[in-house]
Amino acid sequence: MRLHHLALTPALLLIVAACSGAGATGSPSPAASASAATQRIEVTLTDELKMEPAEMSVKVGQPVTFVVTNAGAVEHEFYLGDETVQAEQEAMMQAGEMVHDTAEGISLEPGETKELTYTFDTAGQTLAGCHVSGHYAAGMKATVTVAE
Repeated sequence: MRLHHLALTPALLLIVAACSGAGATGSPSPAASASAATQRIEVTLTDELKMEPAEMSVKVGQPVTFVVTNAGAVEHEFYLGDETVQAEQEAMMQAGEMVHDTAEGISLEPGETKELTYTFDTAGQTLAGCHVSGHYAAGMKATVTVAE
């Protein structure tokens, strides 16, 4: 019996190590989820090229589930990131490189509701934007303030 337990020890250590790594932004570790209650924010995307609410407040290290509804008749997206990340996403989308659901964002068909759970790891301000052609340039974005 002892040899059997010893043989499992390396495999168990690998599993524990894989599960306890630094919580990746957007995919909190189980320990992080247990220690911080998940905040829920309902977001509506409209064909008037608005994100409602236009301002959101969250806390560092607390998982946030954005419940995003496309209330319009055209496709929209909800993509999180700072100005640099938003510019990169805008360039990719305008080049025809359609990136759909990722850890940072989701695309939604008309009438669709999806959830995106994300954990912000630094305080400051970031953005949520829609990069369907012309939407971000027309102001379809929201400010996310991340507090300590």
